[in-house]
Amino acid sequence: MTLLSAFALFGALVILAVIPGPGIFAVVARTLASGYRHGVVASIGIVVGDFVFITLALLGLAALSEVTGTFFTLVKYLGAAYLFWLGVSLILVQNKRTRVTPVASSRYGLSFAAGLFTTLGNPKAILFYLSFFPAFVDLADITLIETAALYVIAAIAVGGVMLCYVLATHKAQASLSSASDKPFLRFGAGSLLLGSGFWVAMKG
Repeated sequence: MTLLSAFALFGALVILAVIPGPGIFAVVARTLASGYRHGVVASIGIVVGDFVFITLALLGLAALSEVTGTFFTLVKYLGAAYLFWLGVSLILVQNKRTRVTPVASSRYGLSFAAGLFTTLGNPKAILFYLSFFPAFVDLADITLIETAALYVIAAIAVGGVMLCYVLATHKAQASLSSASDKPFLRFGAGSLLLGSGFWVAMKG
C-alpha cells in the first residue's frame, strides 16, 4: 500500500462517514438521549463494525459476498429491529414523563450495540469493504504493518467524523436546555433512531 493509496482510502472513508446515514443518526440519537459518553461509545461500536468488514476483506471473504448475502441480510434486519426498539423505548419513556432513567439510556452496551449493528447492517459499508476496498489495497500482498495501518486509518477517519457529530450534538443539546427533563429531546432522539432503523431496513 503506497502513501498515495493510504491518503485516498482515508479520504474515501471520511467522505462516506460524513454523508448523512444511519450511523450518524444513531450517534446523534444516543448523544441526545443519554449524553456525550454514550455518543462516544456508539461511535466506537461503528468503528468496530468497520473493523469487522476490514477483517473479512483481509481474510479474502470478498469473493464470498454472494454466499454470505443471506447472513448480511439477516444482520441488516436484526440491526434495524434493534434500532426500532431503542427508538420506540425512548419515545414511550418520554410520553410517560418518568423520572427514572430508562434502561435504553443507562447501559453503555446498548449504545455500543447501536453503533455496531448500524454498521454491520449498512449496505453502504458492506458494498464498500467487500467491493471497492480492494481497489485501495492489494489484499494478496499486504504486510503486517500495512494491515495495522488499515485499522488505524479507519479508526481515525470514521471515528473522527463520528466524534465530531457527537461534540456538535452535545454542544447543541447543552445550549437548547439545561433542564433535567427534556421530553422533546428524547422524542427527537427516538425519532432519529426510528429513521435510522428504516434507513437500514430499506436500503440495498
